[in-house]
Amino acid sequence: MEEKEKVIIFDTTLRDGEQAPGASLTSEQKLEVAYQLQKLGVDVIEAGFPIASPDDFRGVNLVAKNIKKSIICGLARCLKEDIQAVYKATKPAKLARIHIFLATSKIHLKYKFRKAEDEILSIAKKATRFARNLFEDIEFSPEDATRTERDFLYKIIETVIKEGAKTINIPDTVGYSYPQEIFSLIEDILNNVPNIKKAVISIHCHDDLGLSVANSLSAILAGARQVHCTVNGIGERAGNASLEEIVMILKTRKDVFKPFFTQINTKELLRTSRLVSALTGFVVPPNKAIVGANAFRHESGIHQDAILKKRITYEIIDPKEVGASQTQLVLGKHSGRHALAKRLRDLGFKLEEKKINTIFRKFKELADKKKEIFDDDLLALVEEEIRQKKKKWELVSVRIVTGTDITPLAIVKIKHKKDVYQAKSQGDGPVDACFKAIDKITKVKPKLLNYKLEAITRGKDAQGLVRLEIKLRNKVFSGIGASTDILEASVKAYLDAVNKAF
Repeated sequence: MEEKEKVIIFDTTLRDGEQAPGASLTSEQKLEVAYQLQKLGVDVIEAGFPIASPDDFRGVNLVAKNIKKSIICGLARCLKEDIQAVYKATKPAKLARIHIFLATSKIHLKYKFRKAEDEILSIAKKATRFARNLFEDIEFSPEDATRTERDFLYKIIETVIKEGAKTINIPDTVGYSYPQEIFSLIEDILNNVPNIKKAVISIHCHDDLGLSVANSLSAILAGARQVHCTVNGIGERAGNASLEEIVMILKTRKDVFKPFFTQINTKELLRTSRLVSALTGFVVPPNKAIVGANAFRHESGIHQDAILKKRITYEIIDPKEVGASQTQLVLGKHSGRHALAKRLRDLGFKLEEKKINTIFRKFKELADKKKEIFDDDLLALVEEEIRQKKKKWELVSVRIVTGTDITPLAIVKIKHKKDVYQAKSQGDGPVDACFKAIDKITKVKPKLLNYKLEAITRGKDAQGLVRLEIKLRNKVFSGIGASTDILEASVKAYLDAVNKAF
């Protein structure tokens, strides 16, 4: 029998994923995601870059204190203060790792560092040696490895392994490579680094050319046994390799990846995807593989007929394997709290009584406006409740005076702690008027970068979902709001973004 080989899943949603513009998370939100990643079965959670900011340090530290089953990792440059910050942040962890990185390509050496190869080699050596005094588990990344001269890359890898690195991560930092090239690179590292068997080879791919998942799989076939990935593939620029796609490809295509396995509980994939989407405000495209809304929907009559006869005709994955449901329960204004609680449990949510009561109240308010409540409506209510913990500003009411021959006027009331504030403002349109009224109360004037309105469910009484981005103090914040009234949804989304800025 062929020996089974584990592929280590290194999740960097809380570090590289959070570096996507507009995706920043609070420390508490990071912990919430980390709990779900632990439940998912992730081997290594890269919780952040502790030196980057006080809140990033706090987030890593909070995850380290509470997560016990996964290895907790922090990122560091080859600087003593960075390494010490990771040590302090991850000290409470049952299992701690430091991830050190240093650029090695000629492009970075010439334009970013203005240093020679010997200087870079010395920096890597000293940093790894220093980290060894604080950590047993060291991972080293030669940044921009796929554009690094191979002889120099071999030398760097050999040096840091001698100094104590147990994992060597190969980053395709700018998503420049392609599968055959990645395969060749991993193979050459295995054949040209004398002490490579003392370390695990890892791969970290970006999606600038849409090849991150393909490149990651090619690396596994060549000998890599750890993969860096993020939930929903979020990350800088075009994102990172998608965790759910890599895991399900390894599970589904056993004809190609027969000896490989992960410890991921795939039934938690959809729930994890939705949580990350809700907290970051990054919408999952409906055609997204594995976790998209249309991943297991069939509209064609030919497809429907074949599916009814034999599911595998048009579905290579059983929806239940990823935690998806093939049915929708219709709820209405006559439904009781028990029915709602059961449906929420069926959808995979384990909520405390207080939260269920809050969601039930909002459900009843929504049911008075809609004839039917669908699963997507319920998901919007739950996600809104998750997002809006510890709100600084909360909507009380919004009134609009508008028409084809008058300038729109908005009267907005919002609550701060126990006080309610009201402001009036005119604008180019009703939404603009609302936002300007809020600016008067909050005393900030963000720049609106993006605004998108979509229907959550079908029908004339469908909930409107607004997603937007604002820029404030040179930072980008995303917001999301849902309501059967699109102006209310817009105000909720704007306040959601503004609250993140405080």
